[in-house]
Amino acid sequence: MNIRFLSLLLLGLTIGLGYFVEQSDFLPILAMYSLFFAAYIYVCKEVKSEAEVNWFLATAVLLRVALLFTVPNLSDDIYRFVWDGRLILNGINPFDHLPTYYLIEGNEVPGLTQWLYDELNSPEYFTIYPPVCQGIFAFSSFLFPESILATSIFMKSILVLFEIGTLVLLVTLIKHFAQHAPARILNPDLPIKNVLLYALNPLIIIEISGNLHFEGPMVFFLLLAFWLLMKNKNSFSAIAFAFSIASKLLPLLFLPLLIFRLGWKKVFVYFTIIGIALIALFIPLVNSEFLNNFGSSLNLYFQSFEFNASTYYFLRWLGFQLKGYNLIGILGPLLALTVFVTIMIKSFRERLPDFWNLPLSMLFGISIYLFLSTTVHPWYLALPIVLCVFTKFRFPIIWSFFIFGTYINYSYPEYFENLWVVGLEYAVVFGVLIWEVYFKKQTAKVS
Repeated sequence: MNIRFLSLLLLGLTIGLGYFVEQSDFLPILAMYSLFFAAYIYVCKEVKSEAEVNWFLATAVLLRVALLFTVPNLSDDIYRFVWDGRLILNGINPFDHLPTYYLIEGNEVPGLTQWLYDELNSPEYFTIYPPVCQGIFAFSSFLFPESILATSIFMKSILVLFEIGTLVLLVTLIKHFAQHAPARILNPDLPIKNVLLYALNPLIIIEISGNLHFEGPMVFFLLLAFWLLMKNKNSFSAIAFAFSIASKLLPLLFLPLLIFRLGWKKVFVYFTIIGIALIALFIPLVNSEFLNNFGSSLNLYFQSFEFNASTYYFLRWLGFQLKGYNLIGILGPLLALTVFVTIMIKSFRERLPDFWNLPLSMLFGISIYLFLSTTVHPWYLALPIVLCVFTKFRFPIIWSFFIFGTYINYSYPEYFENLWVVGLEYAVVFGVLIWEVYFKKQTAKVS
């Protein structure tokens, strides 16, 4: 294996995807991403020594750094980041009003121009970003109050640092598992090269370091919380867990899985510390409008947004057949409730709950959530990808290839969701998952 050639190939493809395509350029995106993914799979399969793993870890950092020097080209979320940051810089809570409010005469805010407003992808919705994100938006805008490019570079730099921290934690955790995990867990003999499943995954590199999605801090703080739990530093773990939730709300799903791992007495203290930390993190944003407007955004997410869903799209079709209209207002909250109930049942029925099999249980939880969600963007796969590193399941890796096909939706003259692509994606993902759950063990035994 020519590691230098492969590293240069990955670097060239990263630069191509980060600098030389637009969101609508589906065929070039697909071609470069497919080649990137093929090289990624080859490296993860063929790498042998720890020296080679370290080489490709260094390459993974280089790929992330290479994406620093441009405004995201496959996502326009940065404009909302800048909008929120400039509001905070002017002493205004970004949850107070919709963006249109600041275009009314008398309500103008320095830096919030008509041009910036026109770049927002959801100006009719209240912001949805929790305090860790808002803090980064505000600090970046403070340093660079007039330059979108400079703000982007600084935000990306912060995410790259979080990603480096994630890679360090992954290596540390994998070595700890390899040395101490009992033989009864699903994958006790974790090879160190598993870190490359996350480190070199093209979706992770492009969506976090390239397109500025804040799954990066969420993943870092979640792994930090997990490591601190393993070291029996529960109070610090709870604080890290709170920071993960305050980056993205998704880790809330995992709290029930800690009940029987910690025991009722310890989990009460753990949850209390998380609650206090979250109050401290959210309190700068909380006012009379916050709960109503933040709740409104969450409500719209579950009752209005639709993108790349699986189970929900089938139920939506069924609703049209039975009722003649879209039942998202009922189905969205119902599916969310189903996720909660399923994870609670899972947490109460686990036979041997401990920290060694926690990543597997978390992978189960986040997968159920995504399979029942009304909206599944590519960057939502950060959690299943990082969690599968600790297991033998690889369906999130396959998923990370096929989900990128959803960029075809932006290639049409007007945005259009191609359900054939969605159908292919989930047919493959569910097929691989079924094979891994029901047939892979038997195949291994036979061989």
